[in-house]
Parts: sequence; C-alpha cells; structure tokens
Amino acid sequence: MKPGANYDRIFKMAFASVYPHYVTKVEKKGRTKEELHTVIHWLTGYTEKGLATVLEKKTDFETFFAKAPKLNPNVGLITGVICGYRVEEIEDPLMQKIRYLDKLVDELAKGKKMESILRK
Repeated sequence: MKPGANYDRIFKMAFASVYPHYVTKVEKKGRTKEELHTVIHWLTGYTEKGLATVLEKKTDFETFFAKAPKLNPNVGLITGVICGYRVEEIEDPLMQKIRYLDKLVDELAKGKKMESILRK
C-alpha cells in the first residue's frame, strides 16, 4: 500500500464518523457493541471512558492511535487480507494500525470466537 493523498484523508477522518459503521457491521451479524468495544480496548488500551471521550471529541484516526494508551503487544499476530492488502505487509505504521482494527472488526462480524480475535 503506497502512501498518498488518500492516506491523509483517512488519517484525518474522525474515528467517530467510522465507529457507527463498525457497530452496524457487527450487530448485523449478531455480535454486540460490547464485543466491539472489547476488541477496540484489546487493540488500543483505551478504557470505556477513554473511548467515549474519543467519540465525543471526534478525534481523528491519527490522534486516536497516537494517543492510544497502549497498543497491544500481540498486534503482530494479526495477519490476513483486508481491503485487498495483507495487513502484515502494510508499510505505513498508522495505516497498518487502522487496518488491524478493520481486520479485527471483520473477524468479529464473521463470527470468529473472541479468544481467536484477541489472539489468545
């Protein structure tokens, strides 16, 4: 995945503008918002309060990941294809984190067991 203007547009996009789509995607497949939050907490270290603040302030993706309390040390175990790209091969660190989140949301929506999604 090559950096470009598209990256900047994504990086500056408010996490709160994409979040409802994550919720809809997982709920449509019988999963819950609480499970989505578990996945977000696992990846970023945000607490429920921290996530609420991010949503309220309409924090962009760049800031969302820059201020994430602690990226999970097992993110390297997230592999596979998302949006036509292998997440483990994405060179831009921020885009890779965004795609890690997309991949986890996809796995949740596809009905994977939580233990598997959280790389336990």
